[in-house]
Amino acid sequence: MLQRFCLWKWLAVGIAIATILAGCLAQNDEDCKLARTGPPATIVPIDEESQNGTVLVDNMLIKGIAGGPDPTIELSLKDNVDYWVILDPISQRLYLNSTGRILDRDPPMSIQSIVVQVQCVNKKVGTIINHEVRIVVRDRNDNSPQFQQQRYHVAVNELTPVGTTIFTGFSGNNGATDIDDGPNGQIEYVIRYNPNDKTSNRTFDIPLTLSGAVVLRERLNYEEKTRYFVIVQANDRAQNLNERRTSTTTLTVDVLDGDDLGPMFLPCVLVNNTRDCRPLTYQVSLPELTDPARVNPISVTPPIQAIDQDRNIQPPSDRPGILYSILVGTPEDYPQYFHMNLTTAVLTLLKPINRDLHQKFDLVIKAEQDNGHPLPAFANLHIEVLDENNQKPYFTRSMYEGFILESSPVGTTISDNQNLTSPLQIVVLDNDVEETRDPQLHLFLNDYSMFFTVTQSGITRYLTLLQPVDREVQQLYTFSMTASDGVQESVPVTVNILVIDANDNSPTFSNISYNVKIYTDMRPGEGVIKLTAVDADEGPNGQIVYEILAGDQGDFIINDRTGLITIAPGVVLSVGQSYALTVKASDSAPPAQRRSSITTVYVEVLPPNNQSPPRFPQLMYSLEVSEAMRIGAILLNLQAFDREGDPIRYLIQNGDPQQVFNLSQSSGLLALGRPLDRESTDRYILIVTASDGRPDGTSTATVNIVVTDVNDNGPVFDMFLPKNLSVQEEEANAFVGQVRATDPDAGVNGQVHYSLANFNHLFRITSNGSIYTAVKLNREVRDYYELTVEATDRAVDPRRSTLTLAIKVLDIDDNSPVFTNASYTVCVPENLPPGTVFLQLEAKDVDLGSDVNYRIRTQEALQYFALNKYTGELSLLKSLDYESFSDTEATFTFLVEAFDSKGTMPPGLATVTVRVKDMNDYSPVFSKKLYRGMVAPDAVKGTIITTVSAEDHDPPGTPASRVRYKVDVVQFPYSASIFDVDENSGRVVTRVNLNEEPSTVFKLVVIAYDDGDPVKFNTTTVEIAVLQPSVIPRFTQDEYRPPPVSESAPKGTVVTVVTAAALNQTIVYSIVSGNEEDVFAINNRTGVISVKKSLDYESVKSYDLRVQADSLQVVRSNLRVPSKSNTAKVFIEVKDENDHVPVFTKKLYIGGVSEDAKMFSSVLKVKADDKDTGNYSAMQYRLIIPPIKDGKEGFVIEAYTGLIKTAMLFKNMRRSYFKFQVIATDNYGKGLNSKAEVLVSVVNQLDMQVIVSNVPPTLVEQNKDQLIGILERYVQDQIPGAAVVVESIGARRFGDGYSEEDYTKSDLMVYAIDPQTNRAIMRNELFKFLDGKLLDINKEFQPYLGQGGRILEIRTPDVVANVKKQAQAVGYTEGALLALAVIIILCCMPAILIVMVSYRQRQAECAKTARIQMALPAGKPATTAANNLYEELGDSTMRGYAQQEQQQLLRPSLLRPEELSMESGIDPGQEYYGQDYYSYEHGYELPQYGSRRRLLSPSGMYDEYGEVVVENDGGYCYSPHGSTAEEWARKKRIKLIVDPEYETSSTGEDSAPDSSQRNRLNNPNIQNNINGNIYIAQNGSVVRTRRVCLGNNLKVTSPVRLGKQFKKLDKLAVTHEENVPLNTLSKGPSSSDKMNTRPCSVSFASSTIGAENIVTKPGGSKMKSTEEQESVVDNEDVKEPLESHSEHTQSDEEELWMGPWNNLHIPMTKL
Repeated sequence: MLQRFCLWKWLAVGIAIATILAGCLAQNDEDCKLARTGPPATIVPIDEESQNGTVLVDNMLIKGIAGGPDPTIELSLKDNVDYWVILDPISQRLYLNSTGRILDRDPPMSIQSIVVQVQCVNKKVGTIINHEVRIVVRDRNDNSPQFQQQRYHVAVNELTPVGTTIFTGFSGNNGATDIDDGPNGQIEYVIRYNPNDKTSNRTFDIPLTLSGAVVLRERLNYEEKTRYFVIVQANDRAQNLNERRTSTTTLTVDVLDGDDLGPMFLPCVLVNNTRDCRPLTYQVSLPELTDPARVNPISVTPPIQAIDQDRNIQPPSDRPGILYSILVGTPEDYPQYFHMNLTTAVLTLLKPINRDLHQKFDLVIKAEQDNGHPLPAFANLHIEVLDENNQKPYFTRSMYEGFILESSPVGTTISDNQNLTSPLQIVVLDNDVEETRDPQLHLFLNDYSMFFTVTQSGITRYLTLLQPVDREVQQLYTFSMTASDGVQESVPVTVNILVIDANDNSPTFSNISYNVKIYTDMRPGEGVIKLTAVDADEGPNGQIVYEILAGDQGDFIINDRTGLITIAPGVVLSVGQSYALTVKASDSAPPAQRRSSITTVYVEVLPPNNQSPPRFPQLMYSLEVSEAMRIGAILLNLQAFDREGDPIRYLIQNGDPQQVFNLSQSSGLLALGRPLDRESTDRYILIVTASDGRPDGTSTATVNIVVTDVNDNGPVFDMFLPKNLSVQEEEANAFVGQVRATDPDAGVNGQVHYSLANFNHLFRITSNGSIYTAVKLNREVRDYYELTVEATDRAVDPRRSTLTLAIKVLDIDDNSPVFTNASYTVCVPENLPPGTVFLQLEAKDVDLGSDVNYRIRTQEALQYFALNKYTGELSLLKSLDYESFSDTEATFTFLVEAFDSKGTMPPGLATVTVRVKDMNDYSPVFSKKLYRGMVAPDAVKGTIITTVSAEDHDPPGTPASRVRYKVDVVQFPYSASIFDVDENSGRVVTRVNLNEEPSTVFKLVVIAYDDGDPVKFNTTTVEIAVLQPSVIPRFTQDEYRPPPVSESAPKGTVVTVVTAAALNQTIVYSIVSGNEEDVFAINNRTGVISVKKSLDYESVKSYDLRVQADSLQVVRSNLRVPSKSNTAKVFIEVKDENDHVPVFTKKLYIGGVSEDAKMFSSVLKVKADDKDTGNYSAMQYRLIIPPIKDGKEGFVIEAYTGLIKTAMLFKNMRRSYFKFQVIATDNYGKGLNSKAEVLVSVVNQLDMQVIVSNVPPTLVEQNKDQLIGILERYVQDQIPGAAVVVESIGARRFGDGYSEEDYTKSDLMVYAIDPQTNRAIMRNELFKFLDGKLLDINKEFQPYLGQGGRILEIRTPDVVANVKKQAQAVGYTEGALLALAVIIILCCMPAILIVMVSYRQRQAECAKTARIQMALPAGKPATTAANNLYEELGDSTMRGYAQQEQQQLLRPSLLRPEELSMESGIDPGQEYYGQDYYSYEHGYELPQYGSRRRLLSPSGMYDEYGEVVVENDGGYCYSPHGSTAEEWARKKRIKLIVDPEYETSSTGEDSAPDSSQRNRLNNPNIQNNINGNIYIAQNGSVVRTRRVCLGNNLKVTSPVRLGKQFKKLDKLAVTHEENVPLNTLSKGPSSSDKMNTRPCSVSFASSTIGAENIVTKPGGSKMKSTEEQESVVDNEDVKEPLESHSEHTQSDEEELWMGPWNNLHIPMTKL
């Protein structure tokens, strides 16, 4: 009751308040309304790029007060997108807000209008009124035209006629574009002057500036210029000329070669300042009586070759071939001997030539094109018949080396080796003689001919000894040898003969006996005398051994090598003793050849005193001194020894009369006093004395000095031989003269060699100084030579002497006259009188004393032309008739020749082309004398009345045959003022709009004239009658506009009917214009217009026909009378039909999606074009994607834009790919369709590279497409078809951890997709592809990045680099961490014990709060096969496990890495993601495999304990323990799948055919209730179960063992999946019947993975980890198979506990 009372009370209060509010509203209902009239919306214009704060609306004129102490209204902005508008509510003024940005109407912002709502709230009544404000952004000319290409190119043939359009590449979207609007965006093109190509702007033109078509204005010539650079300027059409913007590009015009020139012979020497070649003569030398088989094909110097001067005609197949022939020659029987191949110009000999009959041939050869080109080329061919002996002899070797023993007798043959086992063979041949025959050559030596000779016959020659040689006199003989056949000489060869030593010299003492005095005070070992013997032999033959044969009595010994005699050890000398020592000196030759000599040394023993003479160490000295030795040089130390130490005085006693040597009197040093000259004295024998001043105190020694030669003399020419020489031209190997030079030096220093210092290609010199011509000389080229002969000796540093010879070349008649031009062209009028000279010919003969005469060679020309024999004047014999020539061009071509009347050479030839000029023989003749016509009295200007026609019988195509028309204004001036005739067609038309009286007849005189010389004409008369208006039909309408005609309309379809009427006249209809292609037909009686040919909307969209109606009477007169009334226009529109299928821009679209891409992220955009218009070209796109599990779409496409977006998440799916089709259907999905393939590959930053550049990100974004195109081209060079995809464009990141940003530089992150593997190209490979071409890429980037813009580096993405850095940091500190861990363990042992005790006490309480993350109650059977997987995922298969149900939250799916073929570089055990919690909203962010993010378990969802039971099918389920209701327990069972080797799907399906690799928990002893703990790890959490002890086969494990088992499960990535609705988070098990459940599965992945880090994929295939350590969970520590888990179970008290440290991932074990 109380409640009812309160209800009535509040109702009364409400009614009172409503009454008060209604009164207020009535008073204030005008507030918030506009105070102005007109449209409700406020529309204001504003220029783009207006300044910030620009007033948009000065006053909104809204009623009410928005400010002050008592405001009645409140104003605000609504729908203010991007906050472009600012509202001042008090003044009701709107401002532009462009702070930090620009209002840009143009792309990419494209802000064309801004629409906001000014919301007005009536504060008194609460009403709201929205006032729309539309701000129209006006365009400013702030953008310049931009060409789509930096450069354009076109190729044009040089024969292209002037006026031809050569380039239309600026049309459409290929030219310049301007993103401005209206005239500011319209483009026109002009050609600008190019200072670097000054002829380009006058050679080309753009007459139609809007189209940009380039037209040729001047004739092209490929030979003068092959390329033009045309600067084309594009400017917009802004109304203010000063505001127009321009940009330029370069159009490169390549000129293609055309066939406008004839051939030319090679080599071509150009005449100065012309492109004409000088006359060319080819040379051939043939031996007489030579068999043709030996010389064919004949070698021509230079080879005969002619080429087309148009060398680059394209395509090459259009290039003409060259035909060769012999035109003429002398002697006249040359065809019997020679033949020339028509296409190759190969010259062949037909039969041997007898030189007694023919010494030479002079031929003229002709080259012409095989396409009939009228400009042939001519060249001379000179063939010389040589005598038989015309080949030089030659040695088979360039140098010979021989050996001879010095004791060899005269006649001994020189050997070719030091063992003297075989003779030296000298082989010399002559090509004039067969190799098997003796060439009968003479060989001569240029030196040492007194010592050696060569055999004079045979192919092989031998050198023999003429006189004995002595090695001790000269060891090496070097000379040159030349072979001659009497005419030709060979190239000299060098011969070196080495004399081998023989033991022919005995050792020789200087004296027969020696007297020596010794003293009793001499001690043992003291020298008595040193004997020296000399042996001139070398080697062992010259090595001397000394011995005492007799007389020493044991008191003396001698050194066997030095010859020093000393007192024997222990000997005491006595006064008066004397000895006669017999000493023998032997060489070291073999015993049988050994030689020796003896001498006697007499020794007398004296008492001690100081009266002994000085003694020299040696009695004979020998040395060699170069004649170049400097004065003062010390040669020898002759110091003697005086036993008493008396001073010694040295003197040269004999042998130096000229005092060449100086001997120091005190020191005994022998020095050079004067220069030596071997050429005057080559040996000195000096007798030297040493005296101590007593009469008998003198000793002597002999010094033998040999002066050696140096090259101090140059060769000297014999000046008595003639130096002024002469030789006749055109003779090879002709003797010119001889020189001779001598050199007084010895050996090779005195051997003279001759050579030519200049003109060595024209002359040659033999080893004896004879000079010959090497080639045939041409006096006309040069008649005098100053030949320099050089003589050098053969020293290492040779000396040279030169001699200049004057050689004069004597002339012979060897040249034909040559015309000044190879061809002459002259134009002759056809009425030129006979005898007129019209051309002057000139030819020159360079031979001396020549007399040039002229004549016409072509017989047909002799009847028309005459050539003066002496002057070369060409004249007419009779007049020429132009019309008598059948060709289009009346030309006469003939040959003229010039010859030397005193010579024998063939004549010179030239071509004369006479062009006959037409002189207009005929006048035009009209087809009728009188023409009649009719005209309406009101005919408009330009009405055609009739047509006159005249013919001219002059040759067609000539100016004289061209007929033109004009009106005679003299005879009928009035008629000429109102009528006219078309100059070219002869149509008689009205000159003005007529207004004449009916039935009037006008006469008009028409003149027909030609363009000949002189001009001739004729006249005719045209009678024009003005008709009565009543006989002229009149159309019912001036214009007809029938309904559009479908382009698919069949032939005969009626379009419309036109109707005209006239008084008592039969009407005849006709189409007079607009039907040029005869598309429509008109019934001439009914006026029905119908379709005659098929229509095509894409070709022609509309037709404008003009129809005319005439009376039958007029038509029968074969006339037409156009007037205003009897003509009408018919406008026919063609209706488009859907007759073209869409066409995709690509057959295959390649894109990529990142693993962390969000839902509905853009992937790529497809586009299809359709030639149809309207709706028929409007596309609707859809995707055909293979089925995907859980009903996921995978990808979606915006139906009308073609933008493909993601429709799922791609966590842990790197290296997967998706292939599907996109369908484009026109007419918004109702018409025709076509399809294309789409490839999308899943990537992450491990596949990417960051391209760092020094330009802002905005600039990179603007030119993204061009830059990616450049990168893609370089990648495609390595992998064809690869696509480069942009992941992101941002500011450059740098610093520690890449935490800092620099907006002046940019990071462009890209990756590339390989269409062959359908996956991303490896990051390292992408780096190699791009980094190796960085310089080239920078060059191509330059136009887009601006001046100085470039790529700085290509680096690894931030995330990958940070992971690597952290991994390195861990490696650096692991030693320190290990040491720290040991310290912590030792120090914290007491704390550990305390924790262990506390743990047992708190175990029960913690167990209540722990929640096990397991599946919800029973859902759909886990064994149901999934049928919506992607079927094509590369080498692996993606498996989904949970199916989506209504209003069910998305939970982490059991996607195993190896099943997805994931090659993730992120270890699932890493702390890669920082957040611990994440949302499970539908469609967003599946958890990544291996993530450490914790799933929160709703409280009250799970039982604390459960047990594992065995199903009837042998599978395992987890069932909550302690449930009272059996049905509830059955529903809460969770399917457990053990998958030890990743070979069993987690839905229970067996995916591996090899049963031996399966490792399932099949134990026959296990009962329905498996009593034990099953540990299920999911993302770091563990589900525990309670169990009782099992049978005897299960053992209780220790807590430490239990901890190891937990770690194994964690590494095995044991995964649990669950799905819980939010509305059940607070409910217990009693609400389970209302919960949406889904099946859940548990997958154990226990496998042992070896060091190779290879995991087994389904089907037995293997997948290696990448270098980025892309792997699945590392299971190296797991050594036991899963079955062994049953042997290490725990007791009831041994439980695994997850407490409050769950988010720290620290598993705790009861100890």
